[in-house]
Amino acid sequence: MSKFHFIKNQKVTLAIIAIILLAGIVSFFVRGFNIDIDFSGGTEIKLNIGTEVTNEVCDNINDIIRNHELLGNDYVSSTTKSESTANMAIIRTGTKALDNAQIDALLDAVAAAYPDTDLNDKEINKIDPTIGDSLTKSAIIAVIVAVALMLVYIWIRFELKSGIAAVLCLTHDLFVMFAVYSLFQIPINANIIAALLTILGYSINATIVVFDRVRENKAKLVGTPFADVVNKSAHETMGRSVNTTLTTLFTIGMIYILGVDAIRDFAFPLIIGIVAGLFSSVFMSGMIWNALDKLGKKN
Repeated sequence: MSKFHFIKNQKVTLAIIAIILLAGIVSFFVRGFNIDIDFSGGTEIKLNIGTEVTNEVCDNINDIIRNHELLGNDYVSSTTKSESTANMAIIRTGTKALDNAQIDALLDAVAAAYPDTDLNDKEINKIDPTIGDSLTKSAIIAVIVAVALMLVYIWIRFELKSGIAAVLCLTHDLFVMFAVYSLFQIPINANIIAALLTILGYSINATIVVFDRVRENKAKLVGTPFADVVNKSAHETMGRSVNTTLTTLFTIGMIYILGVDAIRDFAFPLIIGIVAGLFSSVFMSGMIWNALDKLGKKN
């Protein structure tokens, strides 16, 4: 790896980026996203059905909802098993919240299929679509403000070209995360807002380490082509970037394996973003800065 020139061999990096972009864009249009009720609005019912919730049971409950005269195909439903109680089914219906008559009909239908169902052991949460719209707007605003502040900070500390390069790297990291969510149809819920901001912070930190070394080497290696300065800096910081990423992944990986659903929903996008951030900081950041530097000199 020490002989790999990050700028002279940038076609390899560009090919990887092109594959990621193509796979992500195709998935966005073909598979779309699995939007959870946090954003789409809907109803969540936690119900003790009196028997172990298996994949077969989940599929059967979803069929009951789809075939019910008061529900039908107008509602997107998903049923999962609670991490804390084996007999507790978590039934989510998206698109719009159920009214009281529909909830009663759903509970009666599930109880008819599973006679041991304890209708007293349940929890019902309704989320209005307007709340989902508010969450979406909050997420977009939070990301835009965070990226804008990071751009200003890097512009002041380094230069505008490096700031643009950093923002493009952050865009790549977020794109990768959404591409994985689309490909594997992972539900997108409110936890993703905190995960997005955490990924932005982690990724920009890794990129600044590379840029800091570029600035130091640029002052030391006067007269050296900027491409070689970037390559040397990327190699010098790669060990630190890899070690930091691995130690972080070990911790978050254990949180994901041992944690409950809510924690896993937060940890999983972090894992994706951290891996993507390692690639973008080492392979992309310096390459983009060098390209912008060359473009500026031509103009």
